[in-house]
Amino acid sequence: MAILVTGGAGFIGGNFVLDWLAGADELVINLDKLTYAGNLDTLKSLEGNASHVFVRGDIGDKTLVSELLNRFQPRAIINFAAESHVDRSIHGPADFIQTNIVGTFNLLECARAYWNELGEALKANFRFLHVSTDEVYGSLASDAPAFTENHPFEPNSPYSASKAASDHLVRAWFHTYGFPVLTTNCSNNYGPYHFPEKLIPLMILNALAGKDLPVYGDGQQIRDWLYVKDHCSAIRAVLANGKLGETYNVGGWNEKANLSVVHTICDLLDELQPKAVGMSYREQIRYVKDRPGHDRRYAIDARKLESELGWRPAETFESGIRKTVQWYLDNQAWVSNVVSGNYQTWIEQQYGH
Repeated sequence: MAILVTGGAGFIGGNFVLDWLAGADELVINLDKLTYAGNLDTLKSLEGNASHVFVRGDIGDKTLVSELLNRFQPRAIINFAAESHVDRSIHGPADFIQTNIVGTFNLLECARAYWNELGEALKANFRFLHVSTDEVYGSLASDAPAFTENHPFEPNSPYSASKAASDHLVRAWFHTYGFPVLTTNCSNNYGPYHFPEKLIPLMILNALAGKDLPVYGDGQQIRDWLYVKDHCSAIRAVLANGKLGETYNVGGWNEKANLSVVHTICDLLDELQPKAVGMSYREQIRYVKDRPGHDRRYAIDARKLESELGWRPAETFESGIRKTVQWYLDNQAWVSNVVSGNYQTWIEQQYGH
């Protein structure tokens, strides 16, 4: 048996592939376009592993996707492939529309054609799991209840709008065609192998490099933080036992203001890699103008996932963020490859343009 993982060289997808192959003797077909956030170094431990087949390609390439489906006959598709950075979507929304909406449509159509040709037993067991975000729900007031799966979509950035559109497509393919889909909407992930444009890895690396730690606005934007390995375990649970057509929110039960997160990172670095006596990494914090469409608060209500499938996160924010900071301190070679540009040069030499 096999599964097809799209976007499996990215942050969450890469962690999922590593997690899956650590606990399952099943072929993983890993399709990733290797844009700026895709990194084969994340999968370096899988070199020579016959259970991992990496393919560089785009979910929008119907010919390639159909060929992979027909060749490897996967029992499931887990779709992580997406453009995912809000700031980039503000300055260049076209890529987000193309990958997140058009790409998801093409992937759905290829998968539906493949599914229609399966025998009855294989058809009944097939799953398409679409990984999405809590940002589709919009922004919460400080005293509002957390997002449930029934909260209306109110996206406020090109990124979240494109993800909301892809979620709607997945839902429509279930209700229109009976295609066996599952959707997860997660809160902010953090952990190993995170591309250093997002808040936590950016703060860690800037702090170590002696650079400013830019905090948007007053830093009181609140996010629910989910350790990436907990997210992987939630996806496993949904894939195994989720009800077809349903959406499951995945959260860490860890609401934190951005400034509080930055303070925690600085304090951990003060402990684990201290600067000169009497100096703190907090001194590098600088407040910058808030970005357009910056949602004030996200919070996930993950009780449905707990009550129906028995899942809860294993990590608290305190335990997860300590593991994350330590990982970046211990893996400077991975970081250097990502930020130097040498890695992308190597990718082009290996795989062409």
